[in-house]
Amino acid sequence: MPPIDLWLLVYPGFLLLDASGPAQVFSSANDEARAAGLPEPYRIHMLSADGGPVVSSAGVTLLTAPLPSPSALAGATLIVSGGRGLECGASPALAPELVDWVRQAAVHAGRCCSVCTGAFVLARAGLLDGRRAVTHWLDAAALQAQHPAITVQDDAIYIRDGALYTSAGIAAGMDLALALVEEDRGRAAGLAVAKRLVVFFKRPGGQRQFSSELLAQAAPQGWHGQLTAWLRPRLAQQLDVEQMAAALATSVRTLHRRLRQEAGMSPAQLLLRLRMEAACALLERPGMTVKRAARQSGFGSEYNLRRAFAAQLGVAPSDYQSRFG
Repeated sequence: MPPIDLWLLVYPGFLLLDASGPAQVFSSANDEARAAGLPEPYRIHMLSADGGPVVSSAGVTLLTAPLPSPSALAGATLIVSGGRGLECGASPALAPELVDWVRQAAVHAGRCCSVCTGAFVLARAGLLDGRRAVTHWLDAAALQAQHPAITVQDDAIYIRDGALYTSAGIAAGMDLALALVEEDRGRAAGLAVAKRLVVFFKRPGGQRQFSSELLAQAAPQGWHGQLTAWLRPRLAQQLDVEQMAAALATSVRTLHRRLRQEAGMSPAQLLLRLRMEAACALLERPGMTVKRAARQSGFGSEYNLRRAFAAQLGVAPSDYQSRFG
């Protein structure tokens, strides 16, 4: 097969690993091919609006080529890196001329991808409307609010929807790049690159495991905040919605309705999220056992805790503990 051209788009303030991570994956795929006596499968190009040196948010400068004609990307793969300010609309990557170039290039490219908040560029170009997409867990809500036509999935590491690929925060760009290598070269080639880079070929769990401490944050005002403040010191107790309603001096029906309006969840779902938050914090402590964490967070047994972790975070409590403890 002829080599695939990979065009990685950067701009002032881009996140270094968003570009260098995928670039290294594809470069390592070239190394693997050479070692096997095969032609290199990828040609890697770093691009920016005007070409020349571009400074990342880490202060490291990349030398880039200027944007080619969109038609030059025929059959190629375009990858848009994430960067500082994209989630609030304050980034050079959202300049109308650059967004328009991405829109036109995507028509010709075989694949159009984003890493982290690079999804905001694809969204501004209208490429993600009516599609599923993901971005960094910190910015998923902003992407959904700014672009309601997109179905934002906050737990995925990467998502493919047709020829559009989006990936979660920062290092997830390498997960996406490995998936592209597998798509192009087969599972054995992708696995060989993962081994060379000493990374997971298929990362266990989704990105929600990294954001668990934010699952149940709430402002102190309102029904959500008041119920959260009452529940937190009582998580290890047996609790039901009648007790919650009585604590807030309201009816069960009113509590359900107000919490749905304010936080989009039921009292039972809030209790589960708070217990998950507590269990994660406990598992991060030195010397904590899964059994003790289950009891102190209100799950009661290891079995219940494992079920909750599998459903909410996609990993086992022991895996979470080994990763973050």
